[in-house]
Amino acid sequence: MVRENVTLAILFADIAKSTHLYETLGNKTAQNLIGNCISLLSRVTAQHHGTVIKTIGDEIMCTFPSADDAVEAAIAMNRDLEQLTIADMPGIVPPNIYVGIQSGPVIREDNDVFGDAVNVAARMVAMAKQRQIITTDETMEALKPEHKCMARVIDKTTVKGKSGEINIYEVIWEQHDATVMVDDSLDALKIESRMELEFQGHKIDVDQNRPSVTLGRQSHNDVVVNDGRVSRTHARIEYRRGKFMLIDQSTNGTFALIQSKKNITLRRDEATLLGSGVIGLGREVTDDSPIAIHYSIKLC
Repeated sequence: MVRENVTLAILFADIAKSTHLYETLGNKTAQNLIGNCISLLSRVTAQHHGTVIKTIGDEIMCTFPSADDAVEAAIAMNRDLEQLTIADMPGIVPPNIYVGIQSGPVIREDNDVFGDAVNVAARMVAMAKQRQIITTDETMEALKPEHKCMARVIDKTTVKGKSGEINIYEVIWEQHDATVMVDDSLDALKIESRMELEFQGHKIDVDQNRPSVTLGRQSHNDVVVNDGRVSRTHARIEYRRGKFMLIDQSTNGTFALIQSKKNITLRRDEATLLGSGVIGLGREVTDDSPIAIHYSIKLC
């Protein structure tokens, strides 16, 4: 029995809504689909210098020699799943995943790992939404600048065994260009505003407390637009220093009509939203379009 203390990045990836897959596809088809997904996640792990520790049903646990390897693997897992096709399952869309990462010291013994980092990584994956990569300060400190600038604080939480609250980060991997995080010292500017979003009776606020929302076709988004021209995760709206940025990350582009007179078209780009107007995913819209997302910016 070999027992050693090592520093590793721990990654958990869970297949989203696996119970629903069994309910809608039946046991045999769902099991086959999930098995193909787990095989893909295992291949991606090996491609990024990782080791699969265990797979349990719809979940995979693996380790990586560095936090950067873990983040790159997590991004590749999400992207490769989008391209997954199964010969005897035409028309079935592969599921999304939740990913949690934690870097730190662990005990490695008989191809298993134990310790605080494992527990925190498990807590992170439990907090993640579909297509999210969630991590903490320890991982951020271990990342190279090119990966560190892709992440932003989205929440604080308590974790069993740790004193006080810890910062929770999301690695933003679906943007064309990662947005640089805003330094906390800018809070001194005290620029406060909020955006009200409305789509088909559903309302949501974007502000300092909720600085980022996603728009797209799949149910994991904050605003879901079920239209054939809309990508899975089509666009984001981000709050930055009192401004609201519309960021396109889609195939068919994002359109906005600002103050009923200024049209903008975004293709893997971003623009500042002003006043009030409407947003169209994949096509131009007007105020009375049924798939228009209405927005209004207000000073607090």
